[in-house]
Parts: sequence; C-alpha cells; structure tokens
Amino acid sequence: MSDMSSQMSTDPISAIGVVTSLSKVTAGYYVVAQTTDGCDADLWKDGLFKSKVTRYLCFTRKTGPDVVVDLKLIDIKDMLPESFTPVHETMDTKEAAMRKKRLCVKMSPREAVKTAVHDIQIIAKSKYHLVNYTCIGEINNMGIWYRMGDVPQHQSTQEPFSIAESDALCNTTRRTMGRPHYEHQISGIYTMTVSLQLHHRAKHCSVSSFQRKHHNWTKCTICTIIYK
Repeated sequence: MSDMSSQMSTDPISAIGVVTSLSKVTAGYYVVAQTTDGCDADLWKDGLFKSKVTRYLCFTRKTGPDVVVDLKLIDIKDMLPESFTPVHETMDTKEAAMRKKRLCVKMSPREAVKTAVHDIQIIAKSKYHLVNYTCIGEINNMGIWYRMGDVPQHQSTQEPFSIAESDALCNTTRRTMGRPHYEHQISGIYTMTVSLQLHHRAKHCSVSSFQRKHHNWTKCTICTIIYK
C-alpha cells in the first residue's frame, strides 16, 4: 500500500494502470504494493504455484482534464460495461495486465462531476470491510476497494473587476476622453474674449473723452462679458 494512498488525499485519481515490477513505475504514479494487512498485493500470482510473473495496481493524482469516477472488475469473457475502458496492458512492458479478470475504468471531465475516486486499497479476502470504501470484486483471493470523494473545482485565474477598480477605470477614461473637449472650450473662450476686446475697442475708440468718462461700463453687455 502506497504512503500517498494512506494519507486520505483530497485530490481525485486521474489515471489507473498496471505494472509488472515495483521498480518500473512511471513517474507520478503510486503502487498498491501491499494489502491493508501487509501482504504482497500481486494481482497475477497463483494460489498453488509460485510464479515469476507479477502485476501491481498503480494510479496517479496528477491534475488533468479528466478524473476516474467508477471502477469495475469483470470476468475476461464478460461484455465491457458502457462508458468504461478496460486496462488491457501493463504500462511498462505492454503485456497482458491480468489473467482471468479485467479492470474497467470510467472517466469523466473534472468540471462535469462533483465526486470521483480518491483512493484504492487491496485487502485479503473476507478479512474485514473498509469504512466508506466500495468493493468492486476479488482477484487471487484479494478484494479491490475504492473510496469516493469530492472533486475540488479550480477557479479561473481571471478575477472580475472590483467596484473600486471599475470606478478608477471610469474616472481615468473620463479624464482621457474629456481633456481635448475641455481644452477646446478654453481655447474657444479665449478666442471669443480677444475678439470681443477688439470689437469693443474699435467701437469706442472714436468716442470723445467725455463719452468714455460717462460710459456705463457695468451695463455694457460687451464690457460685462470681457471684464466680469
């Protein structure tokens, strides 16, 4: 039994395989090398004769688009269950994975499910039952059990704008968009002021000093615009 398996990981299993040797395990995979009571968890061995051929169940929790949602152990002659994929070959040597049985795996996209397989254990036949585990069948006097768990959904890295960020963006846009119009208004006022000054000067330059002295500057529309 792998150390990782016994730690009740919160990550679901994303792939399952079979290897011929404990020394030929693919990186990132964990091997169910022993039963829960410490016996050899070889799936190939014969109860009567000692064989040099060995098979060990392995799995990985590497993050991927799919997760394992169900397992079935069927006879080699039985029809393959719908939506299940059989583990035909060993990962290291491409030989037959099992003799009389066939392990079938059902996969599903991570985002489409809320629960998936989180752990796999192998126990000696009729020894005891594992709490919160489900038995899929027996092979070579050993039972294969799996535990279901919640699938953590990964949040998107793109977070929505906060209210403060949205206001700041709007203010920046308003200042950027409004500046040319504002400058145009200032320029227009200055041009109109100069024009009025010239017009007023041309209009009153010919009046007498007496008229200029008694000119009502506060009531003159042009003067009020210029000097107000």
